[in-house]
Amino acid sequence: MAVYEGYNLPDDLYYHEEHSWAKVDEDGNVIVGMSDFFQKEAGDVVFIDLPEEGDEVEQGDVCGKIQSRKWIGKLCSPVSGEIISINEALEDDTTLINRDPYGDGWILVIEPSELDEELTALYHGDKVGPWIEAQIARAKEEKAKVG
Repeated sequence: MAVYEGYNLPDDLYYHEEHSWAKVDEDGNVIVGMSDFFQKEAGDVVFIDLPEEGDEVEQGDVCGKIQSRKWIGKLCSPVSGEIISINEALEDDTTLINRDPYGDGWILVIEPSELDEELTALYHGDKVGPWIEAQIARAKEEKAKVG
């Protein structure tokens, strides 16, 4: 697991620019959640608006909303395909996203339609460091402007 200024980013995941992550499961389906960076910047998640099982999504589509005490963020699909499962435990406890963003805080599972080509558009391996460092710098600048 790589750690950048206190933000954990597991090496086996693929990251969308809007901070959703994708993990290719053994069965070929893709587990999706939100990154540690997202949950720490957002603060305590208090509400999540999830898509329905059976919905079709395209890579980059907004397919849900995540609300914290600070703001409302968007859940962007990291890959295209059909949503085959949602994490119903989040309906009772949205803070799972904060406590365990890469485990119990997963959000949905997609049966991908164009996985191989779409993974190349996500941040993975050597691309993760420069991307997240730029995101951290941008967050620091925004916080400095606010005071």
